[in-house]
Amino acid sequence: MTDIIQRNRGARTYNLRSRRPRYFRITVVSLAIVGMIGFSYSFGGAVLSSGTSGVGVSAVEWIRGHGGASFVAFVENFWYSHHKPPVGGAPPKGAIKAPVIATTTTVASGPVHLPPPKPITPFVTPALPGEGVWSPQGRTIGGVAGLYTTTLRPSKVYTSLVAGVAWMDPNLLSFTLFAGAQEPGKGPWQNMAPFSSSQEASLVAAFNAGFRMQDAQGGWYSEGRTAYPLVNGAASFVVYKNGTANVVQWGRDQTLTPDVASVRQNLSLIVDNGKVNPTVNSTNFAQWGATVGNQVLVWRSGVGVTANGAILYAAGASLSVADLANILIRAGAVRAMEMDINSSWTNFFYFNPPNNGPALPSNGSDLVVNMLRPPQRYFEATARDFIAAFARPTDANGKVIPQN
Repeated sequence: MTDIIQRNRGARTYNLRSRRPRYFRITVVSLAIVGMIGFSYSFGGAVLSSGTSGVGVSAVEWIRGHGGASFVAFVENFWYSHHKPPVGGAPPKGAIKAPVIATTTTVASGPVHLPPPKPITPFVTPALPGEGVWSPQGRTIGGVAGLYTTTLRPSKVYTSLVAGVAWMDPNLLSFTLFAGAQEPGKGPWQNMAPFSSSQEASLVAAFNAGFRMQDAQGGWYSEGRTAYPLVNGAASFVVYKNGTANVVQWGRDQTLTPDVASVRQNLSLIVDNGKVNPTVNSTNFAQWGATVGNQVLVWRSGVGVTANGAILYAAGASLSVADLANILIRAGAVRAMEMDINSSWTNFFYFNPPNNGPALPSNGSDLVVNMLRPPQRYFEATARDFIAAFARPTDANGKVIPQN
């Protein structure tokens, strides 16, 4: 009997031991399946919701946001460093846009406004026809244009490249920071894409904001809420409750006073006191974010402010940070900051609706002819935050009605 009991115990022990590897394999396989389902849901959701950004861009964004920022930065640096634009050459036909003749009819009782911008001295000589010459764009306010645009070649070496610059008068235009679904997230927010019909009725221009918040080294504030804490020393695009805007170093030039409506921070100032920040030639990612190096030539955008308060936007392909800073300085910036980079996120749209009708994708134009995204971008839900400029309302005499 004892022998039989021992044999039974041995059999049970053997059976339990033999089952353990099977249990382990089942557990591992089950966890792998759960992981794959989670990955598929997260990655697939990001790709399927790509909208006009495209599947490839959404895939890269997913990798960047799930621990792969350093890997993406390495790949981007390698790619752009080995795919520089050709030396010399002429711009594509139509890249330097022909100037538009101003047809505004300003009267003495019209709105208070800044004098039109002076032509930008081209970087390349001899200049091409229209290079650096401003053109009025968009609906007028009391007969006066609040937006001017121009194009020019930013490099004496890569002379086939063209950058665009926009000049905006805050006396005639009112600025609004719009939240994206992912940047800054934490919604819902009152101002989010797509534009409402009432906003389309006065929309003049719309342009990209800054880096993803995890790379921006700064904060995001609007509508009385802090999505990300504001950082002292950060370059900041500030919108005030009266609709005017400024580019400042936070904590030195501006704090969160009651008249501030929105703040979008991104890295450090690239122009301060009318001079290029010398650190733009550094490759220190700790200062300039988990993105391509400052000297790498890539699509870049930036905003600046002139001495008399005009807001500038500049963008172009294959620019270093120093190139971008020099464009903004030549356009008159006393302070400026880099905004988003790469062709998928860098865009400025302006609208010339017929008969002063609503701004629509069909009457929108890119600041630079080879910008990747279409004007449709902000007329549908979008992941990234952006800034829009609207015509201020006027009274019967053409004077701007103050905004509280």
